Amino acid sequence: MMGNTALLALAFSSAVAAAASAARPGPPFRPVATYSIVARDAATGEMGVAVQSHWFSVGSVVPWAEPGVGAVATQSFVEPSYGPLGLERMRSGAAAAEALDALVAADEDREVRQVAMIDAHGRVAVHTGRKCIVHAGHRAGEGYSAQANLMENAGVPEAMARAYENAAGDLADRLLAALEAAEGEGGDIRGRQSAAILIVSGEKSDRPWEGRLFDLRVEDHPDPVGELRRLVRFKRAYRMLNDGDERLTREDVDGALSAYRGALSLIGDDETNGEAPFWVGTTLASIGRVDEALPYLRRAVALDPRWAVTLAHLPAAGLLPDDPAWIEGLIRRMEAEE
Repeated sequence: MMGNTALLALAFSSAVAAAASAARPGPPFRPVATYSIVARDAATGEMGVAVQSHWFSVGSVVPWAEPGVGAVATQSFVEPSYGPLGLERMRSGAAAAEALDALVAADEDREVRQVAMIDAHGRVAVHTGRKCIVHAGHRAGEGYSAQANLMENAGVPEAMARAYENAAGDLADRLLAALEAAEGEGGDIRGRQSAAILIVSGEKSDRPWEGRLFDLRVEDHPDPVGELRRLVRFKRAYRMLNDGDERLTREDVDGALSAYRGALSLIGDDETNGEAPFWVGTTLASIGRVDEALPYLRRAVALDPRWAVTLAHLPAAGLLPDDPAWIEGLIRRMEAEE
């Protein structure tokens, strides 16, 4: 049963689309020629979308997802409202196919749309309009759908499906493997520009922002998929840093140190300005573990000496002891040779 909010939103969207169509000839938008994949991890319940396009900031229009509800990719002559309205219907209990069918039926420009949805039960629905620019098509499987339009070759969706099914790792790894397979098959006939990945947890929550596990965009880059994989690695590192901080609050120092080491092993010195090692070091120093803090602080200062100045600003914020002599001694030690 559709709620009043969804009915009003759908009516408004349909009115806007009808007015836009009457005001100009042909399809209402430029084509966001794209390949994407929506999927659900059966083991964890996580759901996500990954996408690449020769279009600036594709991540701002194509991928949509909500923890415990579902995920949507809307592309081709894109109608962004398929994202929030599809999620609204699935949140109200509709299966992915019910949600997509209702929205497609109400869309006068359905033949230029390409949309895929997956719900929290792993049910998939996909629509490729017959006027999407060739090569256009989709391939749906158990718990996923890969779709593409304006591709160099017709085999892109099939290549994505094979890669997703055969890839190891978590959902992020498998979604990235699908994007890389699309590139290997030729990808967008015009080339590459932007990419995005959005992964949410399988659990509904009254704090849905906490369930956004990966929400990364590459807006404009010569190798957007490669850059997206790098950003996923960084996100993993920062999630491990957060886990280390949480372990410290539980007085699990050994667990925290293990998490910190794992995080920093994912980020090379050529990729960081010292941010991660500095905050690990100051966190350890704040609980009196100065000897363990020093390697991290020295790594930060070696990358940028201004971290020593920053450290002196932390006592006023309550992040380190308000003891000038103690702070001065810590700075001397972090600036000293090991």
